[in-house]
Amino acid sequence: MKTLLITGASSGIGAASAKRAVEAGYRVGLAARRKDKLDGLVAELGEDKALAVSCDVTDYASQRAAVKAVTERFGGLDAVFANAGIGTKGSGTSGGDPEQWRQMVLTNVLGVMYTVKAAHEAIIAAKGHILITSSGAGRKVLSGSVYGATKWAMSGYGANLREEMREKGVKVTLIEPGMVETPFFDEPKPGALEADDIARAVVYALSQPANVLAGEIWVEPLQR
Repeated sequence: MKTLLITGASSGIGAASAKRAVEAGYRVGLAARRKDKLDGLVAELGEDKALAVSCDVTDYASQRAAVKAVTERFGGLDAVFANAGIGTKGSGTSGGDPEQWRQMVLTNVLGVMYTVKAAHEAIIAAKGHILITSSGAGRKVLSGSVYGATKWAMSGYGANLREEMREKGVKVTLIEPGMVETPFFDEPKPGALEADDIARAVVYALSQPANVLAGEIWVEPLQR
């Protein structure tokens, strides 16, 4: 069995991806700020297949500890899904809160880089797979979206990382969803994708033969 570590695993895309990955034969490390929110998911998936670890993605030491816990429990790490992300209140630059921007950049940009760095040695040893949640907002212009700017950063980082890791035999996949109905939003979004729609894309990328790289997967609702 292979092992996948998922950040932002307590709900939404992270939790759905954990369920799909276990169905596909993976053991999963589930990382989030509050370990208690992961306990129900571990109980559902089975303690032999899932491990909950407390992790603040904005803290590199915390991420290193999460990777250490997962590799010690399951004997290695084959894939990592840097999925944790947050948005902000307010609109654009004029209506935005600088402190919220700081937390968003720390989480959506630096947090992803910390995840990759923390898992780097284990993933290279396994000739494994790195997946990053970017967004459709990181590939098209959205008026005033500071959140979108963090996802543009991830589109660039993921593409650059893909080339860096290619020669090491490591795959890098950018997952780029459109609007997804998750706890990320305060109100329901009619016509949005479900978290499981993105989870199936994650497992698709992981399931490809060793010589096949699904470098980018763009997923959007048919009706917008």
